[in-house]
Amino acid sequence: MRVKQLASELGVSVDTVRYYTRIGFLVPSKSVNGYKHYRPEDIAKLRFILSARSLGFSVNDIEEILNMASHDRVPCPTVRRLIEIRLAETERRFQDMLELRERMRKATEEWQLKPDQLPTAQTICHLIEGFSFIEE
Repeated sequence: MRVKQLASELGVSVDTVRYYTRIGFLVPSKSVNGYKHYRPEDIAKLRFILSARSLGFSVNDIEEILNMASHDRVPCPTVRRLIEIRLAETERRFQDMLELRERMRKATEEWQLKPDQLPTAQTICHLIEGFSFIEE
C-alpha cells in the first residue's frame, strides 16, 4: 500500500503519514522505483497512533509506548500513568480557559460603555490598558 492509499484508508492527510514515517514510527519498505510501501502492520500501528493522539497522548508518550511494545514489555501500566498525567494537564488548561473566558466576558461588557480613543504617547489602546480583572 502506498502513502496515498494509507492516508485515504485511515482518513488522514498524506502529510500525516509522511510525518509519522519521518520520525520513525512507520518504517515502510522501498521498491526499486523508490516508492514506499506500507504493510498491514504499518496500518495497525498508524491506527494505534491516531487513537493515542485522539486521547491526548503526546508524540513522546507514543514513542515510549511503542518502544515498550517493540521490546515485548507490557505498556498498559505506562499508558495508565500517562493518561492520568495528560488528564491532569487538560484539567489545568480547562480551568485556565474558563478563567480566560470570564476575563473576556468582563472586558466585552466593560468596553461596550467606553468610547473609542486615538492612541497617545502613553497608550496604544485604552481599552486593554485600562482593563483590570479582579477575581471574585
